[in-house]
Amino acid sequence: MLENKTPYDFPTEPMHQAYDEYTPEHFEVWRLLYQKQITILKDRASSAYLDGLDICGFTADKIPRLEETNAYLKQATGWHLYIVPGLIADRPFFEFLHNKHFPVTTWLRDLSQLEYLEEPDMFHDVFGHVPLLSNPHFSAFMKGLAAIVLKHIDSPQAIELMSRLYWFTVEFGLIREDGEIKIYGAGIVSSPGESLYALEDPNVPRIPYDVSTVLDTPFYKHDFQKQYFVIDSYQTLFDSLPELEVCIEERV
Repeated sequence: MLENKTPYDFPTEPMHQAYDEYTPEHFEVWRLLYQKQITILKDRASSAYLDGLDICGFTADKIPRLEETNAYLKQATGWHLYIVPGLIADRPFFEFLHNKHFPVTTWLRDLSQLEYLEEPDMFHDVFGHVPLLSNPHFSAFMKGLAAIVLKHIDSPQAIELMSRLYWFTVEFGLIREDGEIKIYGAGIVSSPGESLYALEDPNVPRIPYDVSTVLDTPFYKHDFQKQYFVIDSYQTLFDSLPELEVCIEERV
């Protein structure tokens, strides 16, 4: 979503995870990525994200079966994963979110792409995004954000503004927990390099979350971010939605 790429055609029928088609290389890719990231994240990721890994039943030794993940999510927050071929257009993406469905792809990179991948694969979508969907406040924020986006879906200016908020929260957000800054954004938790940079580079600004400031801040797609925004809680995100709606109405 919110990418300057031609999206895939929206599938008219639900797709299925062809689990038997994963090769030993796919399982090795998942294992290597998972083990590397969990070593980095165990002391750096939000407690809600780490709890979500357990709630969703994710481990290094197997690629998740999404029907099993859906059962765990349904019990936790009522969310559901919907398989798509890759990036999809903004309208269907946010219609999914508004209906508590999160679009994910099921293809995995190969061993030659462990360090960098231009288009999000299953590791980014599932390892990065899905654990926090088990958190009630974060998942309520996602649904509420989608409702606001859909009100303005035909306004390129509004979509550009809301893409900044999505980017600096859902993809590249930080959170303060027990006095320490932790990671929760999917683009960070699925990236070894940015997981370290976002928390430990002494020169990168880590700015208290403020809707108006986020809307005024451009983001970078092909490099580490020049700044990050720090929320105090996932309730903070949800509670900021009315302010977001007012700010969008004032600017478009």
